[in-house]
Amino acid sequence: MGIFEMGSRILLLEDDALFGETLVDFLESEGYEVRHFLASKPAIEEIYDHDGYDLYLLDVNVPDIDGFELLKQLRSSGDTTPAIYITSAREKSALAEGFHSGADDYMKKPIDLDELLLRIEAQLRRNRRPSKVRIDERYTFDLERRVLYDGGETLKLPKKLAELLGLLLQNRGEVVPTEEILHELYGEEHPGTGVLRVYVAKLKQLFGKEAISNIRGVGYAFTK
Repeated sequence: MGIFEMGSRILLLEDDALFGETLVDFLESEGYEVRHFLASKPAIEEIYDHDGYDLYLLDVNVPDIDGFELLKQLRSSGDTTPAIYITSAREKSALAEGFHSGADDYMKKPIDLDELLLRIEAQLRRNRRPSKVRIDERYTFDLERRVLYDGGETLKLPKKLAELLGLLLQNRGEVVPTEEILHELYGEEHPGTGVLRVYVAKLKQLFGKEAISNIRGVGYAFTK
């Protein structure tokens, strides 16, 4: 069964392998898709490489960088995905740091699984917005999560390619200036128009040459 038919996607960061497996089994039995990571570096690489998670469950004391710092990095990059900390820390200072780092909720171990489920559902309801755009009879794109669906199956696009597709679809039928695209994707220091042409070519391979119009010297438009 593909992600499209299943529930939301959750990234779990928990260095206790046995406890992590317990959480994965429980959440998957409730219909969620869960990816479990034991350390921060592979978790953050997964997030940057494959956007599209609906919620983060984060332990704090984990290898590489702690959960507080990980979430700070995500928030500073513009990631607004809801996050719940699960930690054994009980000091008020830790609670404050958790929320200051950008957390949406905080649970102290040992946790009640039914309570965790309620908290997850509350966060997802609060953040869920209808955002799916049908491209054609085959493809659907989730503008919020930057996820492309081929029927019911997920196609994992590279992060920048997904961002470009989202930008063009948000302005469907209108020309988006090249400089605006580069600024949205890379900020002030961008790699130039060559890489943009490569991304546009990849989108045309997916949706057909007629899907994207190139207005020479101006920009691009998604016209399908």
